[in-house]
Amino acid sequence: MEAMRFGVAIDSPGYNLFATGLSGTGRASTVRAFLQEIAVLRPTPGDWVHVHNFEQVDRPRVLTLPAGRGRVLAADMENFIRQARQQITHAFETERYTERRRQLATELAQRHEPMIEELGRFAREHNFAIEATPNGIIAAPLHEGRPTTPADVERLPESERQDLNRRGTEVQTQIAITFRRLSQLEREGIEQVAGLDREIARFAIEPLLHGLREKYAQQEDLVAHLDRIGEDIPNHLPDFRQMGPESGGIEATSPLEAALASDHTNRYRVNVIVDNTGLEGAPITVETNPTYYNLVGRIEYRATFGTMVTDFRQIKGGALHRANGGFLILEAADVLRNPFAWEALMRALSTGQVRIENLGEQYSALPTASLSPAPVPLRTKVVLVGTPMLYQLLYRLDEVFRELFKVKVDFSPEVEWTEQSVSAYAAFISRCIGEKGLKHFDRGAVARIVEEAARWRDSQRKLSTRLRDVADLVTEASFWADQQSHLLVLAEDVSRAVAEKERRSSLTEERLRELIDEGTIRVETVGSRIGQLNGLSVVELGDHHFGIPSRVSATVALGRGTLESIERETELGGPIHNKGFLIVSGYLAGTYAQQWPLAVRATLTFEQSYDEVEGDSASSTELYALLSALAEVPLKQQIAVTGSVDQHGNVQAVGGVTDKVEGFFKVCKARGLSGDQGVVIPAANVPHLMLSDEVVDAVCGGKFNIWAVNNVDQGIEILTGRAAGDRNPDGSYADGSIHRLVAQKLQTYAKLQAAFARPPDGTPSLSHEETQEQVRPGPKRQLNESRH
Repeated sequence: MEAMRFGVAIDSPGYNLFATGLSGTGRASTVRAFLQEIAVLRPTPGDWVHVHNFEQVDRPRVLTLPAGRGRVLAADMENFIRQARQQITHAFETERYTERRRQLATELAQRHEPMIEELGRFAREHNFAIEATPNGIIAAPLHEGRPTTPADVERLPESERQDLNRRGTEVQTQIAITFRRLSQLEREGIEQVAGLDREIARFAIEPLLHGLREKYAQQEDLVAHLDRIGEDIPNHLPDFRQMGPESGGIEATSPLEAALASDHTNRYRVNVIVDNTGLEGAPITVETNPTYYNLVGRIEYRATFGTMVTDFRQIKGGALHRANGGFLILEAADVLRNPFAWEALMRALSTGQVRIENLGEQYSALPTASLSPAPVPLRTKVVLVGTPMLYQLLYRLDEVFRELFKVKVDFSPEVEWTEQSVSAYAAFISRCIGEKGLKHFDRGAVARIVEEAARWRDSQRKLSTRLRDVADLVTEASFWADQQSHLLVLAEDVSRAVAEKERRSSLTEERLRELIDEGTIRVETVGSRIGQLNGLSVVELGDHHFGIPSRVSATVALGRGTLESIERETELGGPIHNKGFLIVSGYLAGTYAQQWPLAVRATLTFEQSYDEVEGDSASSTELYALLSALAEVPLKQQIAVTGSVDQHGNVQAVGGVTDKVEGFFKVCKARGLSGDQGVVIPAANVPHLMLSDEVVDAVCGGKFNIWAVNNVDQGIEILTGRAAGDRNPDGSYADGSIHRLVAQKLQTYAKLQAAFARPPDGTPSLSHEETQEQVRPGPKRQLNESRH
């Protein structure tokens, strides 16, 4: 919570948040709840709209307006276009406009007639007549005041024909000059009419634009855009005068003309890409499918008469647009899973702007014509939610990620078991009840859920924060209470929900216990054996985990200090298990090989184990079995052992101790509890015990035992009933103690080895087989420790 408060409060670039923690710890829901409290206190960001760019058609402009004004502007522009059609059409139907057109036509005719008359006089002076035809003005030669035919011309003398040709050329030249003057006059007339039309159109739409300018006077960019609209409409009057009878204009002659006219007027519309109408405070956007287009937006296309076209109205905003000015929550794994989405997110945060670009245009072999919308300035806090491993990978491998996500929000899988946390649990249960419409819980049921949360963490001082599992347990407990027609959910309903869930997932556990009960998997729980002891491991199956015993055996013989683990030799031992075995070797050498060499060959193994063995929780078990084999003192088979050991014989904590104790208890219960059965655990694991009521009752009733030990000496005394033995000042141990028996056995082996190695002449020598000792590569280091 402190990290979230810091990350949200700091306003410097790059301080986005990464919420990390185990799945089910309420990362996303907690982030949303926290941001909702913060967002309502922040100002509401404005709307974002795209409009036509009159200077560069392929680069639409982006404008921002106060929240809720984007939708109003879009409606105002629709109304403006409709009213502009009506006003322009009406303006061109008035008597004033008709009179002005008539005056311009009269003026044009008055200027046109003198030119024609002058041309006629010039032609007559050259004995030609001017005649207007569909192909233009032509000049016909005259003879004695009458038009001549080509035959008459051919009968003329040569000199007269040459004179006629000369005069004809002069007339044609004058006709061309006059035609150019007439064309210029016609263009001037057309321009005068067009100017009149533009003037009438401006006069018609100016009141409409004036009202919009006053309404949006605070948005200078929008006012400038309205001015540009006022300049553009008079140049596209046919789009407003041919929009169908409903507008009072001339009906389009074809659907194509109507569609084209409509498309031309679309340039004056507004495309709202972010609408914050009704939003209180800053937006909180949760994008559950963060594809490239869903993040940064896209440019869509529409089919028009067999062609795919687009314009600024086809621009669609993405999650970054909607979260602008607020917060965006994303699952980091989902972003990485979608191609190009991660790069687009990092680019937007780095540049501080969102640029909409279609991927097909970026990666096309040939450039294509499309839109390049103006980028939207980005000001948002992004919260990524992911696992700790994913955070570490991104932090190591992506330099941009380190620059942009500087606030790590680390959700712990546990909290301290305090009154405050219990109250929070009760509040969370109440929230689940309200959201799902479940039965209410009495205080005993709430307490039972709290205890179960402690069992999930294997701790008497911690509670699990796997809120998803808590919500599931609340739902299932309410179901079983309903099945029993309870008005409230009771503790027994919660216990049944726990038991039923375990039963649904415990098929593998049941099959293994059946194999143990029928003797297929040999686990002894009565009597005593030399060099054999029950170890404990945890089997994890995803939705279910349980403890199971397995036999660990050791054999010893005369040798040269070689300790072998069959799992290690057959590559069935994991690196952490191999490390634990080597620690056992170190303890043996450090404790017993100070005066005599280790002339022993020992072999240890997990009997009937055919899968990889990992973890060091059985290292104390292996050491007890080895000491039993060396001392030739039997170990109690009704006792199982767990715990790791260091080279000085101290027993260290291991994981899954609750499951291990309960796993051995179930085996003993199936065979009958005798009162002398139990488990030896590290003393450091006592705070981690959260045993079921059945096991607690058996221990309190003297039917089952749990011993907590700090070192190997305490454990071997429990397992053998003999004293371990303290070292005397001379290095020896007390008579009859375990250490004395082990030391005597090793001394005997050393003497035998020396006797076998001594040649007849008394000179010490070694056999060929003993000259080399096998050197085995050590196991690779592994950072994490597994239970099994």
